[in-house]
This record gives sequence, structure tokens and C-alpha cells, in this order.
Amino acid sequence: MENKMLLQSCCEQMQIPLSQQMGEQFMIYMSLLLEWNEKMNLTAITEEKEVVLKHFADCLSLVPYLEISQDTKIIDVGTGAGFPGLPVKIVCPEVSMTLLDSLQKRIGFLEEAIKSMGLKDTVCVHARAEDGGQNSLYREQFDYCVSRAVANLAVLSEYCLPFVKIGGTLAALKGPDALGEIAEAESAIGKLGGRVSKVIDVTIPFTELAHKLVFIEKVSPTPKQYPRKAGKISKKPLK
Repeated sequence: MENKMLLQSCCEQMQIPLSQQMGEQFMIYMSLLLEWNEKMNLTAITEEKEVVLKHFADCLSLVPYLEISQDTKIIDVGTGAGFPGLPVKIVCPEVSMTLLDSLQKRIGFLEEAIKSMGLKDTVCVHARAEDGGQNSLYREQFDYCVSRAVANLAVLSEYCLPFVKIGGTLAALKGPDALGEIAEAESAIGKLGGRVSKVIDVTIPFTELAHKLVFIEKVSPTPKQYPRKAGKISKKPLK
């Protein structure tokens, strides 16, 4: 019960409505995450309270800044264990959520989690970002691309912006050095059809954690040559 109360308190501080059912879905998610983590590497965070704060609340810090409606389509690129896509989907059940990951075993975990939580309109795609971004099913189809990946912003933008439609937004959870990354990535972001629209400082309730949310608006189409083939993007980031 304690973990659910902690999550509830976090959500209250962030002004995110959390229903009884959503709280239960998070608890199902956590128990599956820790169970599967014994067989495969999903998270280095294994204490329940830490999962609530450093995964769930951390991902949810994005939600107050998203403009969500019944028609909103979101993709989480390089979702891993479902972060931030699944926490966002739990508290915004009306959105259509696509989770993209390159590892089939993680997709297996995500599919079980989605089924166990009873989430609707949530699809898992087994693909590398470089391939997904060139696939007409996904290219420039989404209102938001969300990401909590560790890649620097120039690399992350090439992975993610091709999925975002004109007028849509890439929303990235970044560390405290995000402003330096933005300065280095500005030219690359422009080449990909993006423009940094805002940077928001957030702190996670009941923790010392602080990070920045970087919002990149899609202002023009991504040129056809991007994303480049696997391996090129991280070895030779766009300048």
C-alpha cells in the first residue's frame, strides 16, 4: 500500500490526477518489471520505493507539459522497459501509444505488461529507430515523440524527429547539462526540421533529482536522407 500512497503523493505534487485504477496499474507494472528483471536486464533500480520515484514519478514529470486530446498519437523511441511511454499512457489513457524498441526480449516484457494492466490502444514495435524512422507507417505520423534515452541531443534528434509530424513535438527528458547539449545540437536539429521551443526545469517530489525537459517543435519535414543507417548516427553525429 505504501508505494501506491507514495505515487499518489508524487502525482498530487505534480498536479496529475491518479485514479484508483491507475494506481493499481502502476503496481502491476512494478511487480512485473522486478519479476522479469531477474531474467533479463530491464532496470538497475530494484527497490520498490526507488522504482516509484526514479522511474514512475520521473517519467510522469513530462505529463503536465503535454497537450493531450482524444486524437493524440505518441511514440516512445528506445522505450526499453517502457519509460517514459507506459507511465504516460497509464495517466493519459485516451492517447494512442506506440512503444518502439530494438530488442525482442524487451518487447515480450512490454506486451505482457500492457496485457496485465489492461491498457488499450498501445502497440509495441520491434525495430531499430533508424529503420522505423524510414518506414512510412511511422514516419511523421506522431504528435509527440517522447524519450528518456541517454544519447546526446544531436543523436537523439536524428533518431526521434523523423517520427514527428509537422507541428508535433519531440519531448526529451535530459540531465542537468541539457543547455550545453542544445548549443551543440542546434544546427543538427535545424537540419532535421526541428526547433527548440522550450526547456523546463523539473524536480522529482521526495528526491534530490532534478532534470530538464527539452521540447523540440517540428517546423518542417525531415529530409529523406535522415535518419541515416544504423551505426552512422552515433559514430558521426550531425553537426
